[in-house]
Amino acid sequence: MKFVNFKIEDKKLIGVLANDEDKIIALNDLYADKTFCCMQDVIEQLNEDDIKDIQTKLDDENNDFKSYKLSEVKLLSPIERPIHDILCVGVNYQAHLEEASERAKNFKKTSNDAVYFGKRAIKIIGTNEDVQACLDIDNALDYEVELAVIIGKTGKNIPVDKIEDYIFGYSIFNDFSSRRLQLKHMQWFKGKSLDTYSAMGPVILHKSALPFPVEVDIKCSVNGELRQNSNTKLFLNDIPKVVSELSQGMTLEAGDIIATGTPSGVGMGYKPGKWLKSGDEVVCEIPPIGKLINKIK
Repeated sequence: MKFVNFKIEDKKLIGVLANDEDKIIALNDLYADKTFCCMQDVIEQLNEDDIKDIQTKLDDENNDFKSYKLSEVKLLSPIERPIHDILCVGVNYQAHLEEASERAKNFKKTSNDAVYFGKRAIKIIGTNEDVQACLDIDNALDYEVELAVIIGKTGKNIPVDKIEDYIFGYSIFNDFSSRRLQLKHMQWFKGKSLDTYSAMGPVILHKSALPFPVEVDIKCSVNGELRQNSNTKLFLNDIPKVVSELSQGMTLEAGDIIATGTPSGVGMGYKPGKWLKSGDEVVCEIPPIGKLINKIK
């Protein structure tokens, strides 16, 4: 089941893709007794029985719910304004760790412990929205395709074997990064947090659609050139460990976004670096979820 945040004319709605994925049904039309103004409402209000009920309605060939053609709407980021900074996992694939260490001599990682950092995102852009590149500040603009985990209910000190209970679903995240800023400040926060440097979409795939733990292909292309090509089974720190570890002594809330790290093939990994420039098109793909497409302006 795929949840979407979309705009038609001047109206924003939250919906679910029909089984043929050509149409969207607004959740407010499915539930007269509930109001869904944003994806946060969906995450907080829908329980497992509701998810099954929605699927039953979608499977009913005689349903007459109002629908919108996907081709006639504008998809927005499923979560445009996150409740907190995005929680990011750094260098979570061995090959990316090696390329990062080679290019950034002052970066050292001497253990298998996960690297965590925050990424500020006042507003997350969606698929087919432009990155407003700040190339005058730093022209070493890079891409990072990542699997995003959307937390489904609030928890603290969550055991590893209970993690799936706390997940709502998954999306594609592009962690656009200004590499020189990132390395200049040592802390990665500034170089990761420029406006429009967070992209997510095109949907949130409900957790029920994937086996757990999640093992999916993950790819990124720039102007049609395949740059990143891996699988999340190659995580150094998998989703159960990451979510459980983050929750130790620190509350995770419904709606929190965890970006689980990028594989090798980022622009920084090339010699010379393959930095993004105005006019470039970046396509991130995780097949069960879809494609996240952004152009650089």
